[in-house]
Amino acid sequence: MWHQRQLRLQPRPRGFHLVTGEVAGGLPELAGYRIGLAHLHLLHTSASLTLNENASPDVRHDFATWFDGAVPDGAPYWTHTTEGPDDMPAHVKSALLGFSLTLPVREGRFALGTWQGIYLCEHRDHGGPRSLIVTLQGE
Repeated sequence: MWHQRQLRLQPRPRGFHLVTGEVAGGLPELAGYRIGLAHLHLLHTSASLTLNENASPDVRHDFATWFDGAVPDGAPYWTHTTEGPDDMPAHVKSALLGFSLTLPVREGRFALGTWQGIYLCEHRDHGGPRSLIVTLQGE
């Protein structure tokens, strides 16, 4: 059985945001899968997806601190600057983290570890709503 749906995530400020509930909530079909895979693909190049620890807000803070230090806005070596000082750094951060995730599905839910959550990593100050395509495959 296959199913595909496009989801639109609410706009968020720059940062690392847990969206596990929002993604699962937008997929009522997920409940019909006993076993399978869910492929999530973000349709943007200035935000990214990752799977990581979902309990401590310190993790989100530390991610932001590291990425903003490693790939700074407004650095003199950026040449793609027409969309603002946060645009090219956002593209680089997205390339580092990636645009898609493939997750196992078990008994109508994402089969994640106890401390795992899906993150939308918003790398722009005002990125707006983000869209992703979710493809479900299984039985």
